Parts: sequence; C-alpha cells; structure tokens
Amino acid sequence: MIAGIIAAVAAGGAAALPYIAVAHSTSPYITAYPWSAGFGTKYANPASLPVLDGFAVNFSPNSNNIALAINNTPFVQAYPWNPGFGTKYSNPATLPPDISYDIDWSANGNDIAVAHDTTPFITTYAWSAGFGTKYANPATLPTGNGRGVAFGGSSFIAIAHQTSPFVTAYPWSSGFGTKYANPATLPTGNGRSIGFTSTSDAIAIAHTTSPRVTAYPWSSGFGTKYADPATLPTGDGSAVNFSSTNAQIAVGHAITPFISAYPWSAGFGTKYANPATLPASQVSGVSFVSTNDAIAASFDSSPRVAAWPWSPGFGTKYADPATLPTGSGNDVAYN
Repeated sequence: MIAGIIAAVAAGGAAALPYIAVAHSTSPYITAYPWSAGFGTKYANPASLPVLDGFAVNFSPNSNNIALAINNTPFVQAYPWNPGFGTKYSNPATLPPDISYDIDWSANGNDIAVAHDTTPFITTYAWSAGFGTKYANPATLPTGNGRGVAFGGSSFIAIAHQTSPFVTAYPWSSGFGTKYANPATLPTGNGRSIGFTSTSDAIAIAHTTSPRVTAYPWSSGFGTKYADPATLPTGDGSAVNFSSTNAQIAVGHAITPFISAYPWSAGFGTKYANPATLPASQVSGVSFVSTNDAIAASFDSSPRVAAWPWSPGFGTKYADPATLPTGSGNDVAYN
C-alpha cells in the first residue's frame, strides 16, 4: 500500500486512500465512496451528471481522474478526482458513435479507450487532463459490437466483442499497430469482458457459452489456451478481472453463485469457496482493491454492490453502503 501511495504521489496522483465507484442505471448514474475496510460516506454527486446509465467506470492509473462509459451521447464522460468529483472535462471532439460498454486507461495514463456498439467498435484518445485527439481506427477492425476493452500495460490493447473471433488484439504505441493473429482456440461465445494481468503475460475473456471464461498466455500475441477451470462458472460470463498481484482471477456470471474466483499461476487453480453471502443477482462488474485485501462486485438487484475481505478467498461480506447506488449496478472499480 505504501509503495502504491508513494508511486501515486510521485506521478502527481491524488490517492492516499482507496476509493470505490459504481456505474449504474438511474440518476445520478455513478456513485463513489471512500474505502477503508468497508464503504465510507458517499461522495457528493458530480455537478454535471452523466447523461444516462453508466455502463462502466474506471479510475486513471494515478487516481487523478475517473471516467464512465454511458449509453447515450456523448457516450463517454470524465472528471478530475481529488478525491471527489471535479468539474467535468469537455467531451471529446470526436465522440464514440454509439452506446459505450467499457473503458480503460493505458498503464502510463497517456491514452484512454472505449468499447462500443457500431463500427469501428473501439475508439481511443490521447489523454492529458482531458480528452485529446482521437487516434486513427485500427486498419483491421473488430468484427462485432465492443463489450470489453483492456490495455496490456501501455504496449497492447484488446477488445472483447460479439461475433467470431470474439476477441481482437493489437500492439499499442500511441495508436494501433497491425492486428495480432487470432488465438488458435477461440472463445466459444460473445466476448463480454476482458483483462490482462498487470505484467501482461496472460489475458482472459469472459463470454457467453461454456466454459464462459477463456484465458491465454500473452507474449506479443496469443499463446496456447490454458486449460478450462475444473469448476466452471455456472452461467454466461459477464465480467473478469485479475488481482493486483496476478495471483487470483475472478469471474462475474449470470447464474448463482454469480461470482467465481480461482488462484492463478499460469492457469486456473482450484475454485475458492463461494462467499457465504452471495451477490443478489447476475454480476456485471468485479474488482480487486490494489492492496489485494478486498474484492467487490456490482449487480442488478439491491444493494447493487457488495464487497468482501479477500485473504485470499472470500471473507464475511462488508456492510452495505449507507447510501446505496440508485439503480442496477453495471460496473464497479477500485482505484
């Protein structure tokens, strides 16, 4: 934790404590809290609210900014974070063309990407205290609607999408390089979420259709698919995330227990026991805190967000926030 704080301060970051944010349906569409072994008092809403449902939320690597993928024009919005919402940044000059479902920053904080409906399915911008110029579209576009996007450090970018091959990846250097070859063994259904390890040596996709999560070694391209977990997620995968230590992986899915977590060491280990108190419905977002001692999930039904100590394995659920998100939880993110 101390090393992370020092790094954030050295980079001009705002973070001295963790924060947690939930993107949700129903105004104000985003809700954020301090985090200290549980939810603190909700931060004031942004002065300029998102225009409609928040579908994804993410903090910048230095915790100075927070951004949302949303389901109406301008389809993406961002704010300074200090902590708490600052004055909304100007919208990008060239907007994403349709509903946005996911958002991510490069590890160096210089670029931001959005996955969305409608070609080109992925839109990227330079970032410097606000949206810069949109980068040129990749020469070879993803084949279907974008649902998840992730940078691998600052050198790779990948998108989970509808339509085979369900995942598409590129080199990244302030713009798209030539598309990597598709994996030899494709995910079996529509890609819904995607994540790299922090060391960019593995990539995982949550998707529809069994096995519902698929992972590969990554070394400037897809390696041979890892064996499926021995105990599969029980429903269509809708969220995936590696822990900050890369020692665990969690999958949000459509059927109870709604969240499944595994040790990770160049492949899936034996599934951890389910949390004693399950999420209330399908999990659409999952996040580990940077200190790796808590895990949170967002879902449709009240209380719409839940968090547990992580040691590794699920501890006793933390108390719900005093002020709940006002609508279905679509995503959750710790800084």
